[in-house]
Formats: sequence, structure tokens, C-alpha cells
Amino acid sequence: MYVIVDMQGQQFKVEEGKKLFVHHIKDVEAGQTVEFEKVLLVDNGTITVGAPTVEGAKVVAEVVCPLVKGDKVLVFHKRRRKGYRKLRGHREQFTEILVKQIVA
Repeated sequence: MYVIVDMQGQQFKVEEGKKLFVHHIKDVEAGQTVEFEKVLLVDNGTITVGAPTVEGAKVVAEVVCPLVKGDKVLVFHKRRRKGYRKLRGHREQFTEILVKQIVA
């Protein structure tokens, strides 16, 4: 059984026991449970597609690590023959969660 769920503006294919890195969720602590109710599709043998969401379906997850930094992303700008070069970088912030239960 799997579901497609909208978490923090991104869509994920979720199964029980799966670890995910989602956009940073503010004000959560390690061990805290989080519920996501924007379930777009449920597949438990038969596929149920929501319009826009499936009624009564939700995903219960536990926060493993509230703040994980991703890989560094480098943004380089250059204009040829002008002597213009600019290098900027940043690291995205994620929250690691573990899916405990899927209620369909």
C-alpha cells in the first residue's frame, strides 16, 4: 500500500516505514509525531484518486531529526568578456521524518 501525499509544497510517494527528507518544518522536536492530511492518491489494491484530496486519509509520521542540512548548492554568474564573476552558495534545510502509519 502506498499513497501520494503533499508535504510542505512537494508531493511524495509514501509507504509505511519509509524515511523522507521534507522541507524544514518549524517548531518540531525529535520524537514528535506529525500528521499530513493532504493525501492525493491511495493505492491499496484499488486506486482512489482525490478531488483534490481523499476524504479521511492521512499520514502519521515521526520526526527523526528536525534540522538536516542538504548538499551545498553553488550558483555562479558570469558575463563573458566583461570581467564579471559572482559565486554564491547555500545549503537547503530539511527535516527527516519516518512514516509510522497510513490511514486510508
